[in-house]
Amino acid sequence: MLSRVRVWLNRTYAENVFFMDQLRRNPSDRAVEIHATHGDPDSPVLAAADTAELEPEGLSPAAYVEFALDQCQRRGIDVFVPRLHQAAIVAHRADFAAVGTALLAPPPEGVAVFHDKVVAYEAVQAIGVPVPPWWRVRTAAELVTAVEKLEADGHKACFKPASGAGGVGFRVITRAPFSLAHLNGFPSPYVSLDMVVEALERADEQVDWLVMPRLEQPEVSVDTLTGTDNRVRLAIGRTKNGRRRGFTRDEQWLEPARLIAEGFGLHYLSNIQFRMFGDRPVLMDVNTRPAGGLHQLSLCGVNVPWAAVQLALGEETGVIEPPFLGQDYTVVSGPRQLRPVSIPAQRGEVSELLPAVPAPATAEPVVVEAAGQVLPL
Repeated sequence: MLSRVRVWLNRTYAENVFFMDQLRRNPSDRAVEIHATHGDPDSPVLAAADTAELEPEGLSPAAYVEFALDQCQRRGIDVFVPRLHQAAIVAHRADFAAVGTALLAPPPEGVAVFHDKVVAYEAVQAIGVPVPPWWRVRTAAELVTAVEKLEADGHKACFKPASGAGGVGFRVITRAPFSLAHLNGFPSPYVSLDMVVEALERADEQVDWLVMPRLEQPEVSVDTLTGTDNRVRLAIGRTKNGRRRGFTRDEQWLEPARLIAEGFGLHYLSNIQFRMFGDRPVLMDVNTRPAGGLHQLSLCGVNVPWAAVQLALGEETGVIEPPFLGQDYTVVSGPRQLRPVSIPAQRGEVSELLPAVPAPATAEPVVVEAAGQVLPL
C-alpha cells in the first residue's frame, strides 16, 4: 500500500483551495494530507487544509528559508509548493532534499529570469518568442517620451511594475484631465498622464516601470507541466475574452509557451500569458508558479496539480493529452467556508493543529476563484 503524501502550500492565493481539492481527489487514489501557512488568519486555504498555522511576519528571505526548512522537517512534508520567497527557497533545494522534501518549483536560474520583466522580454526574444515594444522608465521625462512614441504609432500606452505578480500596479494612460467622470461607477485602471507626471515629480524616489502598448484580447494563459529533463508533459491554453472563458490547443499559443518552458527549464508548473499585438500573439507575462486558475483544466478531464506532485516525487507521468476541451464558461460569485473562529495573529507554539476540512465527495470542483463558480455559456 502506498504511503500518504504530505504537501505544503505557503501563503498562497485563495483560489488554491481548489488546487488542494484536486490533490485529494487524485486519480491514483493516493492519500494526500495538506499543510497550509498564511499571514491572514481568515484565508480560506487555512480552513481547507488538514493542518495549518500562521506565518511569522517580517522575516527576511533568508530567515524565511529557515522557517520553511523547520516546517518541512517537523511536518514531514514530501512536496513543498512555494509561492512566497520562491527565489530564496529554490536556491536551497539541496537543503530541502536533505530533510526529505521535494520543491515543486523551477530551479533558481528559471525563477531569476522571470523575476524582472525587462530581463524576461530580452531573454525570450533571443529564442524567437515575439514580445511587444517596451520601455523601462524611472522618471517622469522617460515616461512622457515612451508614451509619446507609442501614441505616435497609434497605440494606447500602459505601464506596470518591472517586477511583480498579477495585475498589481497596472494602469492605462489617458490624456483626459481628471474630472467627475473618473469618480462615477467603479474605480478604473485609466489614469491621466498629467497626474502620473505630477506624482513622479513630487516623489522622493524613482519608480521602475515597464511602459508598453495596451494589448488586445483574447488573453491566453498557457499552463505548462514540465519535467526536470526540460520536456513539457502538458500544455493547455485558457482563453479569456471579456466574460467568456474557454480552452485552446492552437499552436500559435502553445508553441511559444513550450519554447519558454523548455528553453528556460521551468520545471513543474508555470503559467505563460499572451495577448494580441496587431494580428499576432505576443508574450505578456510568465509566472514560475501554478496559476490561480489552474484547476479550471479539470473541465478538460485532467488533474494537473496531482500530475505535478507525481513528477516532484520522481514518478513519470508521460505526455498528458486532455481527452477533450471543456465548453466555454464564465465566473459567478459563490461562498467558500472559513474557520468558525479566527486563529490568533501570532502563535509561539505549533503543537495545536487546525482541524481538517474534508473535501466534498462530488466530482471535480467547478469553482474558479475564491468566491467564483464556473457556469457554462
